[in-house]
Amino acid sequence: MMLFQDMAQDPATGDVMSEEKTLSVIDLIFNGGTGSVLIITVLFIMLFIALYIYFERIFAIKAASKIDSNFMNQIRDYVTSGKLEAAKLLCAQTDSPVARLTEKGVSRIGKPLDDINTAIENAGTLEVYKLEKNVSILATVAGAAPMIGFLGTVIGMILAFHEMATSGGQAEMGSLASGIYTAMTTTVAGLIVGIIAYIGYNHLVNRTDKVVHKMEANAVEFLDLLNEPL
Repeated sequence: MMLFQDMAQDPATGDVMSEEKTLSVIDLIFNGGTGSVLIITVLFIMLFIALYIYFERIFAIKAASKIDSNFMNQIRDYVTSGKLEAAKLLCAQTDSPVARLTEKGVSRIGKPLDDINTAIENAGTLEVYKLEKNVSILATVAGAAPMIGFLGTVIGMILAFHEMATSGGQAEMGSLASGIYTAMTTTVAGLIVGIIAYIGYNHLVNRTDKVVHKMEANAVEFLDLLNEPL
């Protein structure tokens, strides 16, 4: 909520009084004209999409990063003792990218090591794709929202200068202020949405990289296990 002071004179005493006027967020949106309302509506839709994708992905990535610290020790015990079916069952019961990659490797035991490595890499590519699902939309929102806001800026300035041109240079300040008002409100809204989407995108990328690193570390550990002498 924004506050403005307006000076008024008391008719009884002649003293100057100050009156506070409030300007709510709703007023900011609807006082800018039809163009401002349309652009800010689009930006709010983009913000909703960005927030939905962010929270949906953050929960999915958090679930993917959870894995029992004893998982690889159990896999090691099963593989070294030849209990491959038990190892596959353990992987199937563990819902995580690391377990799915390990299951792919266990199912290829007996084949050349290069074939096992290739199978794990291909499975890893699919898992990374799942983790990054819809994340690129956040990057699009982060880039498009400020541009849409600047579009509102240009429209607002065009309206202001059009008013000046059609009035022969005698335009009222209220008419000019309306166009400039549209320009400023859409710019602020676009920047806010863009900043939120940009921060959310980078946070998701960082969290995804950590999960990918964990997948790679476990894949290397599994391949090293196969190279160990029995």
